[in-house]
Amino acid sequence: MSKRGRQPLFISAIISSMKNLLEAIGAAAIIAACVLLRPFCRPWYSKWGAIDDEYLMKLPGDEFVPHPRGGYTQAIGIHAPPASVWPWVAQVGQGKGGFYSYELLENLVGCNIRNARRILPGYQDVKVGDVIVMHPKAPVIPVVIVEPGRTLVAGGKQDEHTSNIWIFHIYRKDGSTRLIIRWSFRYKSNPINKIAYDWLIEPIAAVMQRKMLLTIKQLAESNPAT
Repeated sequence: MSKRGRQPLFISAIISSMKNLLEAIGAAAIIAACVLLRPFCRPWYSKWGAIDDEYLMKLPGDEFVPHPRGGYTQAIGIHAPPASVWPWVAQVGQGKGGFYSYELLENLVGCNIRNARRILPGYQDVKVGDVIVMHPKAPVIPVVIVEPGRTLVAGGKQDEHTSNIWIFHIYRKDGSTRLIIRWSFRYKSNPINKIAYDWLIEPIAAVMQRKMLLTIKQLAESNPAT
């Protein structure tokens, strides 16, 4: 192929890379603000996109962490049927479809993520006992509840004091599809854990999760007949 034929693709790749870089820089700035100004930012990130009913809604999997110390409930409306949303949720995980978030930031910390832009048939039959990998060196997260087309829950109890639950819930409301993602956690109360979970992990995860919701919305609406 001639240089003339290759140039548009080359330019497109540069533009895409620059866009991803700018998005990552913007996300890093938002994360920094949420960490440093957590008391002021938490009301925004902990309920991003969720209406009051969704924030208070009892979801499958809540019973695993009945009295959480922290977490968030975020949601988004998607103009596509639940059947177009579920496949993207089903393949979540490192080594699968990725997390549809800021790939550059994830890979800076060694997650080795490659976000899928298409449905991967080999990862659609998710079931209880499967695992979600967050990082090659991190403990895997077991899948504990699966209601195909509706709910995926992963997590559970790590030890006597620590438990986490990650809930994806899809439902119909007013003619559109709503996707709720909730993360709840408990930890042994001490200053180190409080700083780690409340001031670092929670705001960082919330910002990354927001991007996941926005990307799933875009992917599902672009492929409504999936």
